[in-house]
Amino acid sequence: MVSTLVSRLLGFLRIAVIGAVFGASGQADVLNLVFNIPNNLRKLLAEGALSSAFLPVLTRTHLEDPSGEGSRRIVRQLLGLQLVLLIPLLLLATIFAQPVVDTILAFPEPERQLLAADLFRFLIHYILLVSLAAVLMGTLNSHQSFLVPALAPLLFSFAVIGSVATFHSRWGVFSMVWGVLLGGAGQLLLQVYPVKKRGYSLRPLFSLRDPRFLQILKHWIPVVSTASVFAVDQQVSLFFASGLADGSGSAMTNALVFWQLPFGIFGASITTVLFPLMSRQVAQGDISGAGRTVFGGLRALALLLIPAGAGLALLGGPLIAVALQRGAFSASATRLSARVLAGYSLGLFSVGAFTFLQRFFYALGEYRTPLLVAGITMATDIVLCLILKETVLAVTGLAIANSIAFTLGMVLLLMALRSRIDFSPLATLAVAIVKALLASSVAAGAVLAVRWVLAFHGLHEWWRAGSSLVSLGLLCAEALPALVVLVGTYRILGISVPSLLRRDSSAVMGA
Repeated sequence: MVSTLVSRLLGFLRIAVIGAVFGASGQADVLNLVFNIPNNLRKLLAEGALSSAFLPVLTRTHLEDPSGEGSRRIVRQLLGLQLVLLIPLLLLATIFAQPVVDTILAFPEPERQLLAADLFRFLIHYILLVSLAAVLMGTLNSHQSFLVPALAPLLFSFAVIGSVATFHSRWGVFSMVWGVLLGGAGQLLLQVYPVKKRGYSLRPLFSLRDPRFLQILKHWIPVVSTASVFAVDQQVSLFFASGLADGSGSAMTNALVFWQLPFGIFGASITTVLFPLMSRQVAQGDISGAGRTVFGGLRALALLLIPAGAGLALLGGPLIAVALQRGAFSASATRLSARVLAGYSLGLFSVGAFTFLQRFFYALGEYRTPLLVAGITMATDIVLCLILKETVLAVTGLAIANSIAFTLGMVLLLMALRSRIDFSPLATLAVAIVKALLASSVAAGAVLAVRWVLAFHGLHEWWRAGSSLVSLGLLCAEALPALVVLVGTYRILGISVPSLLRRDSSAVMGA
């Protein structure tokens, strides 16, 4: 979580540098929306989908073959699979960049479509680097090693920040291209030594005869299908945003950076740590223990993500202003990004719980249910996007549609679990959600009280002045009392925040 926090803070700095240099519309819109294409493919072909398919099998192989020979063979085969799949894909994407971009983005100006295709030809190659890095990340996670994979994204942010800050005057938006590619290479290289230290070879193996590897492929196809549903869904949202008012695409990108902070620190970290544990419990036949881990993880997610979502919705404007509003990034861009962030924040817990429940189904070896629910979620999101984007909500409607759709998906996955695990801990989850909502309301009251005092002294909407030390101090004046009130309310309600952050599942259950 600490590594993720630092990574997200660097992500803020990265977005702040891009916003200050390129603004929040025009070329920045093109840059942000084009980068989201390989970023979505990363989730599809690399980290999430790949690790979900091979981590349970790799964990089971560790138990069945203590010599490690089977595990080492699987990793080499996965590296070979990535090369066989991605190199032809990247060649085709480079050749047909313009038709691809014209299909998935709809900028009103032809020159932006041309710029988008030129950027795409370079940025798409990030996929190969991050996909190979994902194999190494999953390998380390299967050995309960989480620190180095969590540190790897830091190199990406450093590379992008340095490249844009140093070369933007010479290369313009293409300065980010070299930062992205160098950062992807850094993510890969950082994990090479700890993986090789565990006895793994990084020489690709092109073979389909290993039954365990065939099992991974059998799992990977439905997992990729599920992940592709969401990749298509997000790309459809970006397509809608590219056709809305100028700055809508950047508003979505900027909002998601802030949204990803608590999601990454709490949601992704809890899922990353508990997924190997659930896979191990299922492999050992301990379904009841895996069920307890599921509800313990959901309870922790509720107690952490519900207050975080409320905080982002209430403090979005000040947060974005302090972090990004400088140079070409205006107060109107801050206001638009804050509205979009509020829409996404409504579904912060739902998305975290949805992702976590998906991983449990994968640990069980069940892939049809997540795929079906993913399809329903995507269809709901697209229908709501079509409706809400035509209202006064505009791009904010796209964020709200996403939150509603994932809340439905979370409920459907929970319902599908009724026949698989003991549901008696559901009552404790419901109590945790009520406590989280109550504590969030009290903390929100503290923010509004401080805000009233500031307005009384002539500091109404003080964030419009943009980023400065004074603005940072005023943001702390609003946020810190609310945090103290939140922790105090949790203590009164019998919840220990430090125990929520412990790594073992028993602490999560007993928090």
